[in-house]
Amino acid sequence: MNPTTESNHADVAAGHVRIFDTTLRDGEQAPGFSMDRRAKLRMAQALEALGVDILEAGFPQASPDDFAAVAEIARTLKSTTVCGLARCQPGDIDAAGRALEMAQHSRIHVFLSTSPLHREHKLGMSKAQVLDAAVAGVERARGLCHEVEFSAEDALRTEPEFLVEIFSAAVAAGATTLNAPDTVGYTTPAEIIALFDYLRRHVVGADKVIFSSHCHDDLGMAVANSLAAVSAGARQVECTINGIGERAGNAALEEVVMALKVRAPHFGVDTRVDTRKLFPTSRLLTQLTGQPVPRNKAIVGENAFAHEAGIHQHGMLKHRGTYEIMRAEDVGIAETRLVLGKHSGRAALRQRLKALGHDPADAEMDGIFARFKTLADKKREIHDEDLEAIALGQDPDALGPWRIVQLNSTTHLGGSASASVRLAHDDGREASEAAIGDGPVDAVLRAIERATGNDLQLTDFNVRAVSQGGDAQGQAQLTARHGKRNWNGHGVSTDIVEATALAALAIVNRIERQAPARPPVAVAHL
Repeated sequence: MNPTTESNHADVAAGHVRIFDTTLRDGEQAPGFSMDRRAKLRMAQALEALGVDILEAGFPQASPDDFAAVAEIARTLKSTTVCGLARCQPGDIDAAGRALEMAQHSRIHVFLSTSPLHREHKLGMSKAQVLDAAVAGVERARGLCHEVEFSAEDALRTEPEFLVEIFSAAVAAGATTLNAPDTVGYTTPAEIIALFDYLRRHVVGADKVIFSSHCHDDLGMAVANSLAAVSAGARQVECTINGIGERAGNAALEEVVMALKVRAPHFGVDTRVDTRKLFPTSRLLTQLTGQPVPRNKAIVGENAFAHEAGIHQHGMLKHRGTYEIMRAEDVGIAETRLVLGKHSGRAALRQRLKALGHDPADAEMDGIFARFKTLADKKREIHDEDLEAIALGQDPDALGPWRIVQLNSTTHLGGSASASVRLAHDDGREASEAAIGDGPVDAVLRAIERATGNDLQLTDFNVRAVSQGGDAQGQAQLTARHGKRNWNGHGVSTDIVEATALAALAIVNRIERQAPARPPVAVAHL
């Protein structure tokens, strides 16, 4: 028995499920998710830190750039097995072998269509020809890497008897992982359980290999089908961060991993993924591709650990287990958010006011709650600066004291950025300042700091679209450290730099409103 086979047995015996990440191959080839070589390497390093077992880095034969990306990732990663995809063709397999030469742990993933539909219309090959090509592909790959995976493309629409035949032949040829993919997202959990059970009972040498699932989400069942496969004995799941991939995407890695973790007593298996890095890894992918995840996306969406309904918020304040089955911290999110809006109740409002340093008496709270509800009917979400204005009896729509009179910013390609601001204060003062920064956002923040005399240490910055079209509005949300606490601010504008400036000014104004007695700040006038 070779070391890989011994490892396969150990994984099955220990109840370990291997996480095979194909974000950089199946995910990256989907429209809108293409990454350059530098972005791929950065993502690969994040995935290794996350703890994925196998990383499919690309399809080396597809293009020179794909080959170079796989080779660079193979040279760089230390603990994760680096995998290259190849058709059962000599050119593909040899290219994958060359790209993986420097890998500490390498795998060639050979695939070939097996369903009647694909055999007739895609390949124009008989069963015997497909079988011979699969065996030749596995045998060729076996001498070029540490381990070989064989995939029967469109397996879920292939005759089970032929799957048994071709998988048995692949094992005899040297494959150590057998993948039965639901290539078009057609199957159901009950069907996939029946198939994997059948394969594990009938494939010759099944006890020497790992069975793998690769499910697409065309009918919205990719994660459910992947988990069903695990229940039926699959010990590898092929998935992607944020579920990206061809058409409707793949099984989402973060959903599969957290389902196995949260429902561990049910599944009886584990993974090596550091779940606290799921959210940061998801956000890195959105930054590299420019493709955000939906707010309601499971595990990593903005609303995954946010509650607005008053009934839910009241329950959460009593015991988080009332409405959350996992902790935000377990996936790398700082904390659960109780979002204040028109559905929120008094308990959540009071809790947030206390966090902002306000503790109104019950009689005063009645008026605050009434003003809050009036404002909540007008605005989609209530922010900290709105709450402070309500608590202090001020008009949230007329917040100051500082306002922007003029704003200019310039970005220099390959160099720094500059910004200048002119601000007006409610007491009649005006302040103008300019600054240079690493980018327009940094430059604007520095200019506002200098103009108002407030030191802001930026700790979090997020921009997202709040409308659609060429004139879409963007919302900037900032968190900055000042004194001994964090301050939040937001701004909305069709110009992202202006939205950032408004968010920074919201923080400055909150700081000043809470310290009204301090002497005026000396400011420079240009």
